[in-house]
Amino acid sequence: MTRADGQPPSTAAQMMAAAAALGVERLDAQLLLLHVLGRASGDRAWLVAHDTDILDGAVWPVFDALCTRRVAGEPVAYLVGEKEFHGLGLQVDARVLVPRPDTETLVEWALHCLQGRTAPTVLDLGTGSGAIALAIQHARPDAQVMAVDRSAEALAVARANAQRLGLTVRFAEADWLDGAGTDLDLLVSNPPYVAIGDPHLAALRHEPAGALVSGPDGLDDIRRIVEAAPAHLREGGWLLLEHGYDQAAAVRALLMRRGFVQVQSRDDLAGIARCSGGIWRTVK
Repeated sequence: MTRADGQPPSTAAQMMAAAAALGVERLDAQLLLLHVLGRASGDRAWLVAHDTDILDGAVWPVFDALCTRRVAGEPVAYLVGEKEFHGLGLQVDARVLVPRPDTETLVEWALHCLQGRTAPTVLDLGTGSGAIALAIQHARPDAQVMAVDRSAEALAVARANAQRLGLTVRFAEADWLDGAGTDLDLLVSNPPYVAIGDPHLAALRHEPAGALVSGPDGLDDIRRIVEAAPAHLREGGWLLLEHGYDQAAAVRALLMRRGFVQVQSRDDLAGIARCSGGIWRTVK
């Protein structure tokens, strides 16, 4: 895209206007431009203060290409290579799902459940980028946090994040609880929960389908986890699961039928029941 005088945009203000004309939301455009400029994502005030500065001529073609990819639906996190989650800067790409702010609800609940437990044992199922496991380990350095994923590519991303952040989460390639230990204080998971054919999948086409889709009703993987979890939990251990916006009642029913007690849900930032869980007790 060029200006009315036939020249490419040369200032931050002109580039932002060009991005808006392409259909890129303002915040997304700011994050992309900061990335091209090599500045931190929190430097949006800098763009405003320097919106009339003439930028290097190499900035526009790179920024224009990123905006075009954003308009095509590619997540900003993939374009800039990072996403903040629970105060941690995680590197992400198309091998893993983009961590969502709503998943921080699951982390906060997990940390609440671990209160009063010394050196608790935690297993994150389907860790992806490692977001949940790393957030828990960061908040509870005394915890023994393990994380599994069936995708070797996802585990490579998670391990790199752990190494860069200096966090001691242990990772393993596994299909849910296959080979997992016992006497865990907490099992936590953000598993695939989108139904086959769900219309929302079109907007998620750039993210790995294997981390999204789970059978005709979206609950196939949650059923597997709920069924297998008791064999790996200690008496009084928690199982916490993220799920779809309309699945809370169904997930609570699965937990109660399996014998979990104190079954309940937690709301996300929009007030939607996004996580459900319960305690495993053999003595009711």
